[in-house]
Amino acid sequence: MSVSIASQVKPLELLDVSLSFGVVEVLRDISLAIAHREFVAVVGPSGCGKSTLLKVLSGDEAPSTGTVTRQGQVRTVYQQDGLFPWRTVTENISLGLRFVTDDQERQRQLAELLDLIRLHGFENHYPHQLSGGMRQRVELARALAGDSDILLMDEPFSALDYLTRLRMRGELVRLLEERPRTVVLVTHDIEEASQLADRVLVLTDRPARIRREITIASPRPRDLIENAVVEAARRILAEVDIESPR
Repeated sequence: MSVSIASQVKPLELLDVSLSFGVVEVLRDISLAIAHREFVAVVGPSGCGKSTLLKVLSGDEAPSTGTVTRQGQVRTVYQQDGLFPWRTVTENISLGLRFVTDDQERQRQLAELLDLIRLHGFENHYPHQLSGGMRQRVELARALAGDSDILLMDEPFSALDYLTRLRMRGELVRLLEERPRTVVLVTHDIEEASQLADRVLVLTDRPARIRREITIASPRPRDLIENAVVEAARRILAEVDIESPR
């Protein structure tokens, strides 16, 4: 279910953030506040700086100018899954629980996460023995483990086939209902952004600025043919100068 974005708690805030690598200006004067448990998607032209913006939000990159305020623990899910190939499903998920010091509590949370991603029976499998969708579910479980507050996702489903991506969107919505987080999703998939996000940020070409913010008030889960999803996709397409087929 969507959350109100009127909350006064702002786990992530950027104020007048710019970032350059040498003479290459990537981000320019970005100000942004993301509310507690809000789901924000970031779209824009290829190479405009979407992933760089995510790195600034995570703290992996420091801005050249401006300020970043971050409240809570951050976990990141990347396009290419970051599972350790020499570790089993259980061992990979357990990495997200490494700060849980009580053994019984850690085992309880591990069992709960395996229930959430519906992978009982695969606890001792290695990543190469799993499908792409199953690996992404393990990655999500590890990211949702423990006391993390903020989930940053960099095109996590783009390497999957279309039907698997659809299933993974449903899985993500279900997991977030069970373990709510503040989420920022970078995606090139306008349909995905429209189906999942409370708010979509459309970036300009590099140097990236926020060209438009599009709010989607419809609760999740959303069908692809739902009016709110179709209308949001139409508005995003108009902002990135791609006309919808007639």
